[in-house]
Amino acid sequence: MRATVHEVSEWSGAGEIVGLAGNDDVLLTGVSTDTRKIQPGQLFVPLRGERFDGHDYIRTAKDAGAFAALWDRSVPLPEIDVPLVLVDNTLEALQALAVGYLNNRLSAKVVAITGSNGKTTTKDLISSVLSTRFLVHKTEGNFNNHIGLPLTVLSAAENTEVLVLEMGMSGQGEISLLSAMAKPDAAIVTNIGESHLLQLGTRRNIARAKLEITDGLKPGGTLVYNGDEPLLEDELAARAQDKQIDLVTFGENPSNAWVARYIRVNSEGTQFTVSAEGDHSFELPIPGRHNAVNALAAIAVGRLFGLSFEDIGEGLKSANLTGMRIERSVAYNGAVVLNDAYNASPTSVRAAIGLVAELSGYRCKWIVLGDMLELGADEIALHGEIGRYLNETKADRVLLYGPLSRETFKETSLNYPEGCVRYFENKDDMANDLIEELAPEDLVLVKASRGMRLEEIVTKIQRGAGG
Repeated sequence: MRATVHEVSEWSGAGEIVGLAGNDDVLLTGVSTDTRKIQPGQLFVPLRGERFDGHDYIRTAKDAGAFAALWDRSVPLPEIDVPLVLVDNTLEALQALAVGYLNNRLSAKVVAITGSNGKTTTKDLISSVLSTRFLVHKTEGNFNNHIGLPLTVLSAAENTEVLVLEMGMSGQGEISLLSAMAKPDAAIVTNIGESHLLQLGTRRNIARAKLEITDGLKPGGTLVYNGDEPLLEDELAARAQDKQIDLVTFGENPSNAWVARYIRVNSEGTQFTVSAEGDHSFELPIPGRHNAVNALAAIAVGRLFGLSFEDIGEGLKSANLTGMRIERSVAYNGAVVLNDAYNASPTSVRAAIGLVAELSGYRCKWIVLGDMLELGADEIALHGEIGRYLNETKADRVLLYGPLSRETFKETSLNYPEGCVRYFENKDDMANDLIEELAPEDLVLVKASRGMRLEEIVTKIQRGAGG
């Protein structure tokens, strides 16, 4: 963002600036909420939480080079020579500022993405596809909430042609807010899984929350969604008619507009064919049948933006994907490691286990699982279901960690040879056992919810050093 203090005041809905003192033409060159990362010339936005108040760090922000700051009217003014834009609520002002910048400085089309699983990978694939023809700015890291999304918008250069925004949530109304801010031209829903059952109770409620992405969708905009999910079809019926939006489906069912066929998977990537306007073959630098389905959303968006199948194919093949999403690496001894430890739900765990079952050519296939979190009242039963799924797919070795994974162990241990399924209360013990037995010809999948921090296991087996 490049804007004057007066423009910041106007866009954020403020009515008063103090301490400007002749600096009317000062040009702000960005926005930061974190004094540890603030750059000279930026606007500091002090946010407040249960255990912190960013207003306490205004002097640190000034010393780091902040040219101005938003300031909550309820907080006493500091004795400091930095222009302060007085607002009623700094978070709401940050969100309004992003909307103002989007409406007044950017002429970019907006693509918004949500879903229980696969939204980050799909975001990366869409961004890579559109980057073959357009200047694209996308959500980085986990900046997909009510703070991260406005910061993503404000970090976009003025010549950005397409904004690709990931939208996350933990409850009802959150995606509606994000969609209202972004006003997307196209929206994508990857799927409806079990993530956030703790907060929302049922998958139908999750579907309703995800479809809030249409609340800000521009009239005549397009919703691209997984047509294999009946809950989306049910909830969309009235919503789409009211919004006058176009609907495009993708998935594995042949009735969808975009369907992946002849899917071939190895540990380095995925190949598949789409039959639309002829047969077109695509390659992904990430393994998994489920990722071929994610790629269909990117193909649909690419065609919506007028890209050729050749450009789309190049974008998919060269995609730079966010870490810990089936991230391939090599262990200390040459074994292949698939790090999928960023998040986990029953749907995504089954997909990852299915991927391992599809891959061939390995001496021993290891599945290392940690707890799936935020599943609500059914969390024990859902961990048991994963155990039963493991019984059907039969890995060579299964290592389990976390209190909820005891239920997975109970369901699985009696159906495997003795010692092939093991439960651990300590990650270091798990890493030590794995390192001791791992051979160069082996494959290891590591999958868990982020809170289990199983990426630590990945680091240890890459280095060949346990606890």
